[in-house]
Amino acid sequence: MRQLLLLRHAKSSWDDPGLPDHDRPLDSRGRRDAAAMGEAMRRLGLSPDIVLVSSARRTLETLAAIEPLEGSPLVDEHAELYLAPAEKMLAMLHAVPETARSVLLIGHNPGLHDLALALIGPSGLASGGEDARRLGEKYPTGALAEFAIATPWWGVEEGGGRLVRFLCPKDLPAAHG
Repeated sequence: MRQLLLLRHAKSSWDDPGLPDHDRPLDSRGRRDAAAMGEAMRRLGLSPDIVLVSSARRTLETLAAIEPLEGSPLVDEHAELYLAPAEKMLAMLHAVPETARSVLLIGHNPGLHDLALALIGPSGLASGGEDARRLGEKYPTGALAEFAIATPWWGVEEGGGRLVRFLCPKDLPAAHG
């Protein structure tokens, strides 16, 4: 069984309206939320072998804030993940080496939310309980969805993921401390 972790970048700053979107940093809440999510990931034993991350500043700062990740994963930064649609993210997952047991993808909405909904599929969304209901409603900044994947990476398709958990920063006490 493979593990796929989908992490939306944490809350970004809009303080400088002249800054290009790609270059927006995290704001103070985003840094706090990402650090809390990193702590939760360590507590849950979520340790990816590979991290696929958008080249946007806010995704790279999210990655920095959740570190250290267990096991020193291979970090692969991709410009094409910036605001990528679900289909592009899925194509990138199809190219992951079969030796990877766990992948963390750090990206943006709406593509990340669309990918999560595609993986869970309509039947998983309907029967997946409270986490699936919350995931169906929205994918907030800093949120993490964990999926169990039964196929090789190249075979991941719609309905091919079982939602294990959906964590939002508001669920984590450390994000409010």
